[in-house]
Amino acid sequence: MEASTNRVVGTYGYMSPEYAIHGLFSIKSDVFSFGVVILEIISGKRNTGFYESEEALSLLDYAWKLWKENKALDLMDPTLRDTCNENEFLRCYIVGLLCVQDDPNDRPTMSNALFMLGSESGSLPSPKQPAFVARRSLPSRASADDKPLSRNEITDTLNEGR
Repeated sequence: MEASTNRVVGTYGYMSPEYAIHGLFSIKSDVFSFGVVILEIISGKRNTGFYESEEALSLLDYAWKLWKENKALDLMDPTLRDTCNENEFLRCYIVGLLCVQDDPNDRPTMSNALFMLGSESGSLPSPKQPAFVARRSLPSRASADDKPLSRNEITDTLNEGR
């Protein structure tokens, strides 16, 4: 079942693309948000405000890039390295990626996502590309002709505390 709204409310880094862009929400919208949180927990990084490299514009983009390069363990939060079971980490990683897939029909239901996380056996499906993955890379360096888009200044008007 799917519904639509004219007023989109929420935090963009956690909203499913169909909701953020078109105002469409379904039972798969919360699954997307859940997947983002899983990836944040295992990486120790926030999805919003993520700037790892020129090629990765978000945590989802970075996680997908590492997955495609067979470097999944590079996503692991350094504080987990000594105590984390690699198989459990990879299970969380895959479930997180399954939850943030671009097409809502490819995402698991919340009950299936929880079942996959809690199961110690059985194979998981291979995830497809997440939503909001950069399809272009940023320029490697700015040219001398580039002008800043805005100029931010800070003015200190209080010289003494109140």
